[in-house]
Amino acid sequence: MRAPSTLATETLVHCALLGTLVGLLGACRTGATPTKAPAPEQGAAEPSNAGGGDPKLPGITHVDGALAARLAKALSDKGKGYEPRTHHLEEDGAPKYTNRLIEEGSPYLLQHAHNPVNFFPWGQEAFDKAVAEDKPILLSIGYSTCHWCHVMERESFEDEEIAAYMNAHYVSIKVDREERPDLDDIYMTAVNMLVGRGGWPMTVILTAEKQPFFGGTYFPPRDGARGARKGFLTILREMKERYATDRQGVVAQASQLSQRIAQSSQPRRPGNVAGEEVLERTARALASRFDPTLGGFGRAPKFPQPARIGLLLRYHRRTGDGGALRMADETLRAMSAGGMYDHVGGGFHRYSVDARWLIPHFEKMLYDNAQLASVYLDAFQATGDVDHRRVVVETLDYVVREMTHADGAFYSATDADSIGPDGHQEEGYYFTWTPDELDRTLGEDGAALVTAYYGVTPRGNFEGRTILHTQRRRAAVAKQLSMALPAFEQALEAQRAKLYAERAKRAAPGLDDKILTAWNGLMISAFARAGFVLGREDYTAQAARAADFLLDKLRKPDGRLLRSYRLGKARYNAYLDDHAFLVAALLDVYEATTQLKYLREAIAVQKVQDAHFLDGKLSGYFATSDDHEELLTRDKPTYDGAIPSGNSVAVMNLLRLAEFTTDVTYRARAEATLGAFAFEIGRGGTGSTRMLAALDYYHDLPKEIVIVAPDAGAQDAALLDVARRAYLPNRVLTRLTDATVADVSVLIPLVQGKLAIGGKTTAFVCEQGRCELPTSNPRVLSKQLAKAHLLQPPPSVLAVPTP
Repeated sequence: MRAPSTLATETLVHCALLGTLVGLLGACRTGATPTKAPAPEQGAAEPSNAGGGDPKLPGITHVDGALAARLAKALSDKGKGYEPRTHHLEEDGAPKYTNRLIEEGSPYLLQHAHNPVNFFPWGQEAFDKAVAEDKPILLSIGYSTCHWCHVMERESFEDEEIAAYMNAHYVSIKVDREERPDLDDIYMTAVNMLVGRGGWPMTVILTAEKQPFFGGTYFPPRDGARGARKGFLTILREMKERYATDRQGVVAQASQLSQRIAQSSQPRRPGNVAGEEVLERTARALASRFDPTLGGFGRAPKFPQPARIGLLLRYHRRTGDGGALRMADETLRAMSAGGMYDHVGGGFHRYSVDARWLIPHFEKMLYDNAQLASVYLDAFQATGDVDHRRVVVETLDYVVREMTHADGAFYSATDADSIGPDGHQEEGYYFTWTPDELDRTLGEDGAALVTAYYGVTPRGNFEGRTILHTQRRRAAVAKQLSMALPAFEQALEAQRAKLYAERAKRAAPGLDDKILTAWNGLMISAFARAGFVLGREDYTAQAARAADFLLDKLRKPDGRLLRSYRLGKARYNAYLDDHAFLVAALLDVYEATTQLKYLREAIAVQKVQDAHFLDGKLSGYFATSDDHEELLTRDKPTYDGAIPSGNSVAVMNLLRLAEFTTDVTYRARAEATLGAFAFEIGRGGTGSTRMLAALDYYHDLPKEIVIVAPDAGAQDAALLDVARRAYLPNRVLTRLTDATVADVSVLIPLVQGKLAIGGKTTAFVCEQGRCELPTSNPRVLSKQLAKAHLLQPPPSVLAVPTP
């Protein structure tokens, strides 16, 4: 998502109460605050039948029988195991209300299918109704694992009085931001312009022309709730009154705001590609924000920011600067030691609400775990530290167990909330422990070991329970317990397995089981790279299965990609990040499997991306395709936040394709894209760190590694292990046999003439076609791969704060 230069994307992720107050401040400008919420106005203004009727819901004066029957059938089609998410139930457990969202596939929209609000999905039907009934549009954007989205649902969208007012005076639309990032981007920009910051749930009021004139995030239901001066119902009344009595002013404000949104998305004129000095400026900017005591950058809340860590590892490789490596290594250690990491099940929660990485926001996102697995893998290669390797394995094993579709693709997220022992939704209960629970589950000795390592106390650190975390390394705890380190680690793993089995008896957090092309691309890359680096054929096979799933289920016969898949149905036009992340994944799968089909598919997807997303005038790629729905603006994203921008990944893809194929068109397009964003890159800020990684690749001399075996069964494990362990972010890798050289050279010309020498597996290390002496000696290969081209001119040593 694009973010204004003054606001990092990570600040937008959690709306909490600060976002609440900001949203209310934006609303306070519209009029006085009544001391008491007035009685509901049902049916005042025009009746709700101007658009052809609606479901039977509060505030609806005309029910469309045909629509009601259609929705009843959609509900019936859900089957016996379907559990409606609402507290409005009939005596037999059936939902009292059903709206149009019951026909949608998104888990987030289905969560709202039984609210008494007359929710529409985004589409022309809603806008036609708004025109016909002369009503403003209430747009609510969120996602299925958003804690404060759930809070606003329970407090407002499940409230019959508030729903009746919405149904009588607004056309209400629900959007899943993960399926429609284009809409989320546009209207989040509007909210930031209106009130200075944003978050989810996002609440925006629009004209029927889709132009926003009011926005905020979470709002409590009524005046005084959660300490708020104005509640959601009061705001709805004031905005409805303003829309009715000051239409000219509303339209003028909406038009001006829409123009500002369009202007903000227009990139500056292209310039020259930034030089390598930008890498140093960015490293210094990161050093100035580094927390030397607790790791990470800035103050609470703290986000993982894997792209920044990855750039520091790259910077260390090109400079030898120990400060850059220290910042990366200490931040990774702090995150995996804290409560943000799931020490029982593996994988990372979304972020830490405190500076110590202790208390997480408990949702787990696929894209976070994909990028974190990749950057911990980089750190393992760069440092050799087995703790980083362990985190990679535990994270990917978690994804296999809990986030993988039967056919190989990956689910999107799990919720922050779960059902506690009292039957109510509780944030974090599933992941926390008490001493009594440890004693019952592990016995005295096991509980003592876990308590010593994970810091469980009677008082706890989160609502009377303990979030597992580590304050000391395993060797230190083993010594305290008078255990040899291998014995301690073996015992710890046995206790973790018992805790996992016990935790599985609890009500698990909700699963968002939709499959997104872009997010799957990130995770496929993680599995493919880990499969190669760690020699894990199961990870490589998992990456290939998921890639095949996307190519089969989320691609049309004409080659166009789709965004989202669930329950056998793929939908929504794919975006730039879907294409770019999939191309990157396919390249990684090729390197891990040596199967040329994945390189061919990467080239094919890149061709589709170039045909439908490329800006032919100013270069760079638009977020949406040339035949996408017309919206307020067509953005060209560059901001690398929680998810990297499609343009950043696209540049790296083009550079890698150029190395593989020697097609200069790819490099020229990458260069033009870097030039298109010269202003954003040249500032040396921390908001384009994935783009700067591509810039590093562009200025470096990437190594072209070809490993040729005399036959399929004669691969040299020792030679290959050197290539696996070397930290080489700027390289391409091809593995083949003497018999396949001719076929591979058609697609990858750099392998021409390279054959195994003396019947031994032989490595060729080249740069721009100029090669070192071929070798079958692992030590020689290690030296060849270790040669790095340092930044020019050599930067001075980073001034990194010390604790």
